[in-house]
Amino acid sequence: MDAAHAAHRAHRIPERLAERLAPIREQAARAAVLVDFDGTLSPIVEDPAAARPLPGAGAALAELARRYARVAVVSGRPASFLLAHIGQEAVGAGVVLAGLYGLERGGDGSVEVHPDAAGWSEAVEQAAREAEAVAPTGAVVERKGLSVTLHWRAAPEAESWAVAFARSQAERTGLAVHAAKRSVELRPPVDADKGTVVAGLARGLDAACFVGDDVGDLPAFAALRRLGAEGMVTRAVAVAGPEAPPELLAAADGVVSGPEGALELLRWLAATAAT
Repeated sequence: MDAAHAAHRAHRIPERLAERLAPIREQAARAAVLVDFDGTLSPIVEDPAAARPLPGAGAALAELARRYARVAVVSGRPASFLLAHIGQEAVGAGVVLAGLYGLERGGDGSVEVHPDAAGWSEAVEQAAREAEAVAPTGAVVERKGLSVTLHWRAAPEAESWAVAFARSQAERTGLAVHAAKRSVELRPPVDADKGTVVAGLARGLDAACFVGDDVGDLPAFAALRRLGAEGMVTRAVAVAGPEAPPELLAAADGVVSGPEGALELLRWLAATAAT
């Protein structure tokens, strides 16, 4: 049994997935490892503000950054949130933090805002204020700076209100509506999503993989397919869970079980990276 085979067994990585990811780790110096946050590095929780990465996630990302050409967290969270919770070790090792679906980029303690998004802060703020004033009991209005998310995880009956409110605000303000797990988000109508982020981060490399768990990660999977058609080695990994959308699982090259499985995958990719 070679070292890589032994490692995938030790980290409980499905054998078929380990085989599919071999071209990524074998050319680590020319490869990108890109991951989602909520549901991937962090368990899904009812209160969005309470979400935290699993213990050891920051250290795993830091180790990946020392071995791969590019490592990034690509999330709907604000970059400031990612900076606060991913950990300085990871940021110091070179992990890129792409927040708000590409509207923000964090690193070295600073946050850079997409130039086309900055002018929408007033519209987002107004939408957030109005949502807070009329939100039904149990609905959560999550302010993210350049976006606002309406959650109904703790109050399923609030779904119709959230969807109708978001559509009304979009028609009035020009903000764009995006669906997510038991939530809907209003954000600037800027050509930025996880797909554009992944395409930009993978540019100039020979291989890339992305790990995610939600409908917001489908553009990242699609971007990988396009890059693969151009000759890059790409792999899309879905994180399975009770709320994992079937279309994401169907589009994946492999599946891991929950954030714990995702963290083991990252550790395995670091441990078996070619040097």
